[in-house]
Amino acid sequence: MAFSICVFCGSRYGADPRFRAASTRLGELAGAAGVRLIYGGGHVGLMGAVADAAMAAGSEVVGLIPTRLLELEVGHRAITELVVTADMFERKQQMVDRADGFVILPGGLGTLDELLDVVTLRQLGYHAKPIVVLNLDGFWDPLSALVDRVIEQKFAEPSARTLYRMVPSVEEILPALGIAQPPAAPLQVAQAD
Repeated sequence: MAFSICVFCGSRYGADPRFRAASTRLGELAGAAGVRLIYGGGHVGLMGAVADAAMAAGSEVVGLIPTRLLELEVGHRAITELVVTADMFERKQQMVDRADGFVILPGGLGTLDELLDVVTLRQLGYHAKPIVVLNLDGFWDPLSALVDRVIEQKFAEPSARTLYRMVPSVEEILPALGIAQPPAAPLQVAQAD
């Protein structure tokens, strides 16, 4: 059975075209490595970019989307499987259950919620799956500062820093998950829409 990564990322492209390029590159790398992609099921933003690239590269792609977001995030009908869930809670539970590891790309409040959820579940012992955060151009630096502050104020142990791993480049994601990566190709930067 293929290793499954669950990717949490934005339903928008964001301000920096490197975010979209990194999402596309992750999809390409996942396909080349034979990794199954699990994600939020949308056809828009970074979600759509990673799913499209993974499909084009030969990955199995499973999207999970709540009924309420099916039209808003334009549920992706051209992926291997699109699962419509009753709500966000069921969506996240299925993502956690189906994944062997988690990758967090830049995104908004939903991405932050998903990141904190899987980190907290790992802290509490509900899973021991690796969590890799792409800190492209320092996007997630405020998260590191917040975790440091939480530890400094004695709301968490210093070991909280070990619940996830930050990497600065998309090329480091699969190795951080323990997945052999195919030879690197240059990253192509797409222009923002």
